[in-house]
Amino acid sequence: MASLNVSSHMDSDAAHLALHYTSPAREWSQALPLGNGRLGCMVHGRIGTELLQLNEDSVWYGGPQDRTPHSAQYLPKLRELIRAGQHSEAEQIARQRFFSTPNSMRHYEPLGSAYFNILGLEDNDEVTAYSRRLDISRAVHTTTYTATINGAPARFRRECVASYPDNVLLMHLTSSQPILFKVHLSRRGENEWDTNEFFDSLRSFSLEDESKAGGAIKMQATPGGANSNRLCCVLGALCAPGSGTVEKTVGGLLINATDCLIAIAAQTTYRHADPENAAVSNVSKALNRPWQQLLSRHVDDYRRLFGRTSLRMWPDSQDTCTNIRLAKRKGNDAGLVGLYHNYGRYLLISSSRASDKSLPANLQGIWNPSFSPPWGSKFTININLQMNYWPAASSNLLECTTPLVDLLERMAVRGRRTARLMYGCGGWCAHHNTDIWADTDPADTWMPSSLWPLGGVWVTIDAVQMLQYRYDRLTHERLFPVVEGCVEFLCDFLITSADGKYLVSSPSLSPENTFVSPTGELGIFCEGSAMDMGIIKSTFELYLWSVDTLQVNVSLKNKVEDMLPLLPPLIINNDGLIQEWGSENYEEHEPGHRHVSHLFALCPGNAIIPSETPDLAGAAERVLARRAAHGGGHTGWSRAWLLNMHARLLNAEGARDHLELLLTRSTLPNLLDTHPPFQIDGNLGGCAGIMECLVQASAIKQAHSHKVLSIVIRLLPACPKQWARGQLSGVCVKGGWTVGFEWEEGRIIGEVVVTATHEVSVMAQVMFPSGETVDVQGLGEHRVTLGSGL
Repeated sequence: MASLNVSSHMDSDAAHLALHYTSPAREWSQALPLGNGRLGCMVHGRIGTELLQLNEDSVWYGGPQDRTPHSAQYLPKLRELIRAGQHSEAEQIARQRFFSTPNSMRHYEPLGSAYFNILGLEDNDEVTAYSRRLDISRAVHTTTYTATINGAPARFRRECVASYPDNVLLMHLTSSQPILFKVHLSRRGENEWDTNEFFDSLRSFSLEDESKAGGAIKMQATPGGANSNRLCCVLGALCAPGSGTVEKTVGGLLINATDCLIAIAAQTTYRHADPENAAVSNVSKALNRPWQQLLSRHVDDYRRLFGRTSLRMWPDSQDTCTNIRLAKRKGNDAGLVGLYHNYGRYLLISSSRASDKSLPANLQGIWNPSFSPPWGSKFTININLQMNYWPAASSNLLECTTPLVDLLERMAVRGRRTARLMYGCGGWCAHHNTDIWADTDPADTWMPSSLWPLGGVWVTIDAVQMLQYRYDRLTHERLFPVVEGCVEFLCDFLITSADGKYLVSSPSLSPENTFVSPTGELGIFCEGSAMDMGIIKSTFELYLWSVDTLQVNVSLKNKVEDMLPLLPPLIINNDGLIQEWGSENYEEHEPGHRHVSHLFALCPGNAIIPSETPDLAGAAERVLARRAAHGGGHTGWSRAWLLNMHARLLNAEGARDHLELLLTRSTLPNLLDTHPPFQIDGNLGGCAGIMECLVQASAIKQAHSHKVLSIVIRLLPACPKQWARGQLSGVCVKGGWTVGFEWEEGRIIGEVVVTATHEVSVMAQVMFPSGETVDVQGLGEHRVTLGSGL
């Protein structure tokens, strides 16, 4: 099928892969993001003073902290109080003995802002032919307009990219007549004053070759807090030969040109002993290349990742401005759904790339305008960081998970001390947040979230599970000690349940939720919450899969095989709901709570499958209906989670309803998710959920074993009827297969292309929307239609 040729399709028509607007961004929530995984900026596209709000992923307030409480001796008493149902007493000992000092982890800060002030032109001046466009097929932002300056019309064009191969942000400015503009750097955040306390020095200097029309600005700063990373941001400017001049001013540059190239680099002591030298080198090397070469290097690198998969849907109102499409959405613009999915892939590539000591996408990806960001713009690991990486597997972006693996390896080291001093356990653990320093101790003092030691375990199993989509042995070998450390902790942490039948976690909770006990008392802690036991079961199963796949000889395997059958099953209570707090049928204090943790087994887990566990699937449906009836899903990421869950339950209309609410209630004009405020998890969770509606895969396992016999690849499992026509290609599914096909009105058109990518791939059954299946087996590409197969 020619339409499945992704690269040629993007080259011939990329209009459906663009966000476009006819006016500048008046505020941050209207600006458009660029990023190379480490450096990011929000481009405003202003008329008189262009603004790039800048970020670098290692600019954080404060250095490493020693916060681990020595609480292991108090664990038996805490468990005793939890089992006795003495909730307030249990919380009191948790507060006194198990919380960290200082309470908080470090938080993420802006790098600063770059301003380009055109003399003689104001932001509110009238212009014609204004266009602001982000082409996500190339990761290029373009602003164009015509304005009157010095009594004559001038055509302006600015192209911006965040280059991964050249490690810089780039802006190419051209105009139809010479334009005089000032350039300066600041550490100002959104709605915050620019004061000297934010930076240590700011000065202009000459580039290496003073014969060229160029210059640079250097800003150095040390964020607050002990042992913070020092930063250096360098902005260099170079005019094309004969096109203009650059003059150095106090703390800035004065440029008069028709063609000017800007390069911005930033480095910190997190990665470089001399960040100034590293940043200057980045800028100098970039400016030694012509713009077209820099652009080609950037686009080629980006498309190597983005071009692996494709999704397009009709009807498509691609010619309508993005903000208008969003504001007037009536559910019949399937093209906007496709754009939202592709934008999620763009955001993941832009915020998470491998580098020296790479960092994963935080709560805001890499785009944070505030020195006091919501929730510290940290790595929250009771759903948010995990959701950031949900699209990575299906989008064939395993490389983008390298920063997650890097962080996990560091957490596994620090977490051993946390496990030993807090719980007297081997292995490692982490709680519900971490930061740049891989902190694993409890964060803050909010009882419903802080004392939950399974955050690191959850992140680990999500990372391991991605390898079942596209296998990479080197990554698996890196992750094996991490998952083994989780298993060591769990083997020590589990205790025998009160009835003597099972092994359960204690203390346990359902993240951020609260129950009402039979006496009317509010409580947090329980034994063996549904969330905990789902995570632990998945961890044991993935550990055994890892042992078999890597063919390693470990003594822990026998212990895990003995403990796995002793984990309690999910309970359906008298109301027909999945029971949230273990064996206790507590009443929910907030029935519409944003977290749906007790459905972990449905999503992101794989233990609830409608065709195999219909009773549990029905109970999960009732949980979702109850949440919806009480206003659940009011945050963007929660809405995205509900979208994924409805897709897993094969409920096309339920999935569509939550996607529509995600778009209409939780999406900013620039298509970024709003919690509120902005958090990137909703974007990335929504991206994953859209693909869950179109392709899913589940494993058929050997009885009483974790061994996989076959994979069922289900086509259009929860596709809403409003997504009338579409095409996708290169989508990864569990079992190491990729899938591509076209559809119309719920039917597959032509051939389905399925490819086994690795020897770990086993036989697959391709299930068409009609329920009919075709079996395929063997490495390489298979073209399948009904009636074909083995």
